[in-house]
Order: sequence, then C-alpha cells, then structure tokens
Amino acid sequence: MSLSAVSRTTQIFYVSSLYGAATVAAAIDAGRFGPAGRRLLLVSTNTATPETSTPVDEMPGFERLRDRFDRVVSWNEAIRPFHPGGWEPRPDDLPLWERYVRLLWGIGEDQRVELAVESIQVSPALTLAQIFTDAPVTVYADGLMSYGPTRNRIDPQVGSRVRRLLHLDLVPGLKPLLLTEFGVEPEIVPSDTFLKVLGEIGEAAPRPDLPSTGSTAQGPALLLGQYLSALSILSPEQEEGLHVRMLRGAFARGHRRIVFKPHPSAPARYGSALENAAAELGAELTVVDMPVLAEVLYQRVRPALVVGCFSTALFTARALYGLPVARVGTDLLLDRLSPYQNSNRVPVTLADALLPDLESDRIEEPEDLTGLISTVGFVMQDRIHPGLRPVAERYLTAHLNPRTMRYFKRQRLTSLGLPGGIPARLAFLPRNATARRVVRRARSLGRAVRR
Repeated sequence: MSLSAVSRTTQIFYVSSLYGAATVAAAIDAGRFGPAGRRLLLVSTNTATPETSTPVDEMPGFERLRDRFDRVVSWNEAIRPFHPGGWEPRPDDLPLWERYVRLLWGIGEDQRVELAVESIQVSPALTLAQIFTDAPVTVYADGLMSYGPTRNRIDPQVGSRVRRLLHLDLVPGLKPLLLTEFGVEPEIVPSDTFLKVLGEIGEAAPRPDLPSTGSTAQGPALLLGQYLSALSILSPEQEEGLHVRMLRGAFARGHRRIVFKPHPSAPARYGSALENAAAELGAELTVVDMPVLAEVLYQRVRPALVVGCFSTALFTARALYGLPVARVGTDLLLDRLSPYQNSNRVPVTLADALLPDLESDRIEEPEDLTGLISTVGFVMQDRIHPGLRPVAERYLTAHLNPRTMRYFKRQRLTSLGLPGGIPARLAFLPRNATARRVVRRARSLGRAVRR
C-alpha cells in the first residue's frame, strides 16, 4: 500500500468491554493490523441501562490503552437516544448514516475505512458493517463464543467482507468455528503480547480493598460473577444461589478468605444471600465494588483458586496465568439454556468438559474435543453448517453416552435425524395422547407392585 493510500485509510476499532479493548490493543502491538492514516476507537455501552454503567473509556486502567488510537468516539452518543443493542437504521437510510458518522468523526469522504469489530452477527457491529458498505472487516473474538457457530445467518454482503478472525488461544488445539461458513481463517493474538497489555492495565488501575496476603499465606479464592439473570437465563434468586454454591464449595476446599467479583455488565444489585452464607460459615468475604478486569485481580492477589460458571476469565486464568480453576453450575446451565441454539451453549460446554467441578473435583475431559464442539455446533446451526453433518454422525455414533448426552437434547437430535434421537418408527409416541396414558398407567402399576 502506498503512503498516500495509507494516509487516506481510517481504521475503526469497535469495542464494548475493556477485555475487548485489551484484545484489540494486543493485536495492534503484535502487528496484526497494517499502517493507517488514523485509528479510531469506537466504544459502546450495551448493558440494559447504559446510563448507569461505566463506559469502556472510563474504566480503571483504560488510559494505558488510549495512546494506540488517534481518537476515542462513542457509539451511544452518535445514535442517542436509541439503545446500541436494539437499534439499526432502515436500509434506505444507510447512505445518510454513513455521511453523518463520517462528518461526526472527522472521516473525509475520500477516506478508505477498515473495520475491526466483535460479534458481527448483531448490532452495533452489524450496523457498522452495513453503514460502511465497502469496508473490509476483521472480527476479533471477545471470549469463548468464537469456538461456536455464528449465531444466525449473516447477509453475504457483510460476511463476504470478513477477512479474518483474531482470537486468543484460550483452548489450545481447538479451532474456532465462527464465520467458517464464509471461509474465514482464524489468527491467534500472541498470549505474551496480550499479557503485557493486561499488565499495563493492572499497573494503572486503582488497587481494590482486598484482604492482605502474608509472605507465606496462600491467596484467597476468587469467585467470578456473571450476568445470567440480566440475560434471562436464570432468575436473580437462582443466580444468587449459584454464587452461594461457589462460596460453599470454595470453603469446603479449605479456603477461608473469599473475594467475589461481579461481572462489569451485571446489574449493581445483589442480595444478602452471599454475605449471609459467608457469615454462617465464618468465611472472610470481600466484594470488589469497582469495574476492574478479573485479570487485574490475578496479578494483584494471585488467587489460590478461581471459581466461576463458564466465564471466559476462567480460561484466561488457566491458559494464560496458570492458576487453578473450578466450575460450578454448568449442569444447570446446559439444561436451562433455551433455545438449543443459544450462543452461550458452546462456552458452557467447554467449561463443563474441560474444567474440574468445584463440588466433586471431578473432571472427565472428552476423548475428541474437536468432534464434540463441531457436533454441538452442527446441532445448534445445521443450516449454516450443513457440511458438519458427517462429523456429527460419526461423533454421536462413537461417543454418545450418559456423560456426553448432557450436551445435547434428544428432541433436537430427533428433529435432525441424528444418532441418539428417537428412532423414526417410534417418533409418533411423544405426540400420541393414548400412548402417553398407557405409559403413565404402566408406571403407576409398576410403583404399586414395588410397594
């Protein structure tokens, strides 16, 4: 690319989390993006109530990332009063919106635009790709969802412009499935570069009021909250119960100092169940009440154990920091996620399959992880990935058992005609009222005989 072409190129990096901003910064530092005349960081707050949430560019430690960009701009401000996650322009208005944001962000009409976005299948990333109709797109993975299939069909006019998928190597040896329907190849962001960026954030972030660790004492157990009730996956009471299970499980393992870190996007409302459980057990509980990355706490306190459900931070703790981790509640989530196509299913499956259970310390890693994730991906999105059917059939034929069945729904396997579903000759039974009455009568007679 000539110098004049470089000077006329603007790269726009869209982020909605500090973790995503750190990923982008590490990719820039590692040379994953070519030169450009200008680099804009576009921040968006996508929580249910953005007005009460801390924007990415105001989070502790962000200032250490700012110098990678020529300017920081806000998507929330650009589209106010609309919500970033629920608004998209009418197709006929796209040229007007392109002219508007070019003017707002100081991008000349002659400037070439390149986009780097997360979650291309939904707004605001999808909206940006539609507004800048000719821009080449890089997608970066902000978490574990890149190992699963694309959430829904993407217009080929957008998907065909995606050049690559940048991701962290959180599950070594496993290749992301995201966007492979467009032939998109993944590229790894070097772990050492990412850790260096996280170190910069940690140095600049204020120090939370955490329990002191003596020279010989082990660090506390760190509990990672998520925002499952805000996503309507669990009720607030169920999510609190999950946090209590984390605390009780850590205490049963001998940890008396417990740190609870709520998710940055979680509502700022937590009941007293966790505090009551800590008081009942005699545990020292500290709640981190500032929006810092979990990785900052890894650096500050070097926790003796990190506990969560299926948080990406569990995998950064294990893969990048070498910390002991444990998961809890994945069995509940595998059952509760609905529909089966819910994009959290692959992250939950990875946590359940690869991480030890907090309450039993049991771990049964799958014999064929790639086969398992490819099969789950096909069952989730068979129309997007029809080429994975033979893989799914082979995996289910060879590996389906009571343990692996937890990752599938029999009704879904039946509808796709896959091994493990109800045989076609018996498929009428669940819908036949007479057959159901006969089965119930037989069961009641069986119970009466046993008594």
